[in-house]
Amino acid sequence: MTKKIAPYGTWISPVTTKLMTEAAIGLSVLAIDGDDLYWLESRPSEAGRMALCKRSGDGEISDVTPMPASVGSRVHEYGGGAYAVKDGFIVFSERKDGSVFVVEQAGATPRKLATPEGCRYADFEFDFPRRRVLAIREDHRSRPPTDPKAAIVALSLDQDGEHVLVEGPDFLSSPRLSPDAQSLAWIAWNHPDMPWDSTELFLSPLSAEGFPGEGLPGGAKTFSGGVRQSITQPRWSQDGILHFSSDRTGWWNLYALRDGAIEPVAPIEAEIGAPHWVFGQRSYGFLPDGRIIAAIVQNGIRTAAIIDGGKIHPLEIGQVHEAPLALGEGLALIATPTTQSAFVAILPSLTQSTAPAVVRTGAPRVLPEGSISTGEPMDFPTRGTIGHAFWYPPVNENYAGLEGELPPLVVLSHGGPTSMTTNGFSLSIQWWTTRGFGVVDVNYGGSTGFGRPYRESLNGTWGIVDVEDCAAAAQALASRGLVDKERIVIRGGSAGGFTTLAALTSTNVFKAGASLYGVADLKLLASDTHKFESRYLDGLIGPLPQAEALYMERSPIHHIDRLSCPLIFFQGAEDKTVPPNQADTMVEAIAARGLPVAYYLFEGEGHGFRQAETLRRVLDLELGFYGRVFGFTPPGLSEEPVIRNEAKKA
Repeated sequence: MTKKIAPYGTWISPVTTKLMTEAAIGLSVLAIDGDDLYWLESRPSEAGRMALCKRSGDGEISDVTPMPASVGSRVHEYGGGAYAVKDGFIVFSERKDGSVFVVEQAGATPRKLATPEGCRYADFEFDFPRRRVLAIREDHRSRPPTDPKAAIVALSLDQDGEHVLVEGPDFLSSPRLSPDAQSLAWIAWNHPDMPWDSTELFLSPLSAEGFPGEGLPGGAKTFSGGVRQSITQPRWSQDGILHFSSDRTGWWNLYALRDGAIEPVAPIEAEIGAPHWVFGQRSYGFLPDGRIIAAIVQNGIRTAAIIDGGKIHPLEIGQVHEAPLALGEGLALIATPTTQSAFVAILPSLTQSTAPAVVRTGAPRVLPEGSISTGEPMDFPTRGTIGHAFWYPPVNENYAGLEGELPPLVVLSHGGPTSMTTNGFSLSIQWWTTRGFGVVDVNYGGSTGFGRPYRESLNGTWGIVDVEDCAAAAQALASRGLVDKERIVIRGGSAGGFTTLAALTSTNVFKAGASLYGVADLKLLASDTHKFESRYLDGLIGPLPQAEALYMERSPIHHIDRLSCPLIFFQGAEDKTVPPNQADTMVEAIAARGLPVAYYLFEGEGHGFRQAETLRRVLDLELGFYGRVFGFTPPGLSEEPVIRNEAKKA
């Protein structure tokens, strides 16, 4: 087939805003209960609500939570761990008001538990012998809004209230009950540490009434061994051995606690674990025969493996979202392939080479193979070391660029910044590549997935290392003749938005940018954010007030004079993590200097956009913005951006 010749950025794409906002859904958090399979679906077309879905053993799929219920937690603002299932019982948190519901049998109407207003709950664990559910509680009732109190509590299934089991540390996580219900493990940490800096593992026997405490035989013990480490994801095996992930060697690996001694399970220079951004993460689990199944991250790619007798045996099932779960004689998993959207699937057998049965897909398979851009792992020189990214060339089977023209490049700076990107299929990336843009998704210094030293390379250098790595990735592609160095843009959300703004006020590599709920004023962020991140900048920049000069130097808001290119801002009006005043201040300062700037504030949106209409507008407005900046006309836009101080065309 003869391809149409058209300027990059103007290609007609099968990835439409309707597909992105109505047909596409997010899939996450698998759980197994007998033959039943559960997962969460984020649905932009339903006002961004999160639905709990179930596939019963007979194959029937249904919503456990009907409209308008939205399963979610706002503990630590990022939530996670919003539901649990066991022996036919389901417990979940309602995102909007933090209330907790229980479903006691299939098809039953959810029943609200007696929890006080002003409290949020997450990370549920059933304790059936005592007719209760354990949970992390974040109490906002009588504390300053920036300092809610953390506790592990027991919620009664019989409507007689709740009891505090553990309190004291600034943060608590992962209450995990032993199989015999006689011991409780949990994680704790305190300011100024973040959970990927240093945490402690606690283990305590329980009284007959189910309370841990120092007065019990053995008391509550910690198992950090004096080593500064990030311990995450404690979990009990069927035979009552406590396992956990720790990065004490520089990599999150698995350990087992046997007779008070900590034993490595299967050492590897890769990550079996993840930073504790959200509750309920699962990087490993146990098969019925006692073997361990794990999700292992190497070079930004997460695959599955079986751990047996200290040996790691890779599973040839592609990339996964989290560790698969045992279902019958096979596995249930969320697959994240590079050529189609994520899907929930069941692998019938571990012993046979059987194709997985797809249960639910994240989006219709609308892209023909010839229009899919696959992320190619890319290493590049930066800061005297090696940086990591994924490169997506522009691909559309119906189009080719003009002779002699190079494509524009979109540089993605992920959030966190202690996070990572991978090359699983993403419609949000294909949105750009099918229109003729190249995309580079950068795992800059500070990213997870490359060991603790790489992660800590951002300590004290946020706004420097991340910026240098994003710029170096773009320059490496330009030097190879793959992209147009005069049409390089950078975009990012949250911490990635800060990197975007810092890059645009400290380098000349980028010719335009988009900040989605990004940080502009670091000192303002430190004084006006939620508890979980209120001391995050101590490590990334330095403690206040000692490092006040550094906060000023690194904050993009104080360097508008260095900005020389157009910017577009997108912000949620209800964002508690990066409040709107950050964007407001930056936009007005840019406009006052006469630079082109566009700003969109979305009512009803918080930190990260959920609603279909918001997502549609962001897609069209950002694409239209780049078209206006670089002089091409993207087809099919439903809305043109309003740009202040836009240069008039002759």
